[in-house]
Parts: sequence; structure tokens; C-alpha cells
Amino acid sequence: MSEKNRQRIAVFQQNGSGESKIRGIREHGGDRFLLEVVDIDLLLPPVIDDTSEYLPETIEADLVLDYLQHPDLSQDLAERCRTLGIPMIASGRKIRVKGTTTPPTCCGLARHKRLGPYADAFGAPEFEVEFDTDTITEVRVLRGAPCGATWEAAARMVGLPIEEAVVRMGLDTQYFCTANPAGWDPIHGKSPVHFAGEVHSAALRRAVRKHGPGDD
Repeated sequence: MSEKNRQRIAVFQQNGSGESKIRGIREHGGDRFLLEVVDIDLLLPPVIDDTSEYLPETIEADLVLDYLQHPDLSQDLAERCRTLGIPMIASGRKIRVKGTTTPPTCCGLARHKRLGPYADAFGAPEFEVEFDTDTITEVRVLRGAPCGATWEAAARMVGLPIEEAVVRMGLDTQYFCTANPAGWDPIHGKSPVHFAGEVHSAALRRAVRKHGPGDD
């Protein structure tokens, strides 16, 4: 795919906070994306009144991914993206800025046309499965978490009985998930890691039901 046809994604991270997602996008996104990574590797004060010292004045991208850890940086980045008309994804944030999407986790992102090819490839998991009687023979990942946990866990489902695989899918996803397990969400009543496990388990169960016992 030529460079002009690739979706330009600007990734903002702080002290390596987005590395697992960057690797996952590069590994599982094929040649659909052109990534520019903005690293902020500084010891920052608790409150930043003026973030212009840390954020670029202009951003040339079709989409921005926010993996920053400082709330002032994230808030001002969202405001800047709104001004520039660039959609931004800030998973797990409590940002209320037009144009910013804030799913509970990276694997909680729904499909949005305005997010372009990224939202087709990454977000809430989607699978296609094949099975022989009650044993999983293949799991194809159609859409998954940018950290790569979806692909890692799916590969381990082959050879398992269907019901065991549905449970194991959630557990193995939690093992590979790179979200902060201490980040308890009072709204959903679970940590991001537990949320990821439940989302993946439910997605595999849906794929099994869609395939149906009479499709082989």
C-alpha cells in the first residue's frame, strides 16, 4: 500500500506507556497505518498550567492515540485535536471534549467510521471460529486489542473443547493484557484487565453461536 493511502496515526506516550500498543499495531495492522510516535520522557510536576512546552504546536495526522499518563497533557492534547479537527482515542480517560472517544479499555472501542481503518482493525474483539464436533480447530481474529492480547490468547484456543475455550479465552486475555490491573472502574465494577477478559470471552461465545453446530 502506498504511503498516501495509509492512515496517519500520531501516538502520544509517556515513559513508554504505549509501547505494547505500538508493537501490536505494527504487527497486526499490516501496511494500513503510518505511525508517528511522540515520546514525553520527563519528570513532570503534578500540575501543568502550560503544556505548550511538551505538546507539539501542530499535529499532522488522521487520528491521535493518547497513552499519556499526565491528565493535564491528555486534556490539552484533546483540546488541540478538537481545534485541528483530528479525532482522538483516549482509552480509560474521563475527558469530555468533542471529537475524543474514551472507551473503558483499548479493547472496548466500538466501530466508528470517523476513526477510519484503525477502528476496523482494533477495538472490541471479533472472531471467526471453526470446530470439529465440540473442539476448536481454528480461531481467526477479525478485530482485536492493539496490545496484541487478542491474537496471543486466540492462538491458545485451538484444540480445546468449546466451553473450556470460552472460559480460557477470558483468562488468557487477562494474562496477556497490558492494562493496569489496579485501575478499578466504579462504573463497570471491575478493573480494565477483568473487563478485557469478559469482553474477549463474550466475543468468542458469539463467534461459536454464529458458526452454529451444523455449519461443518
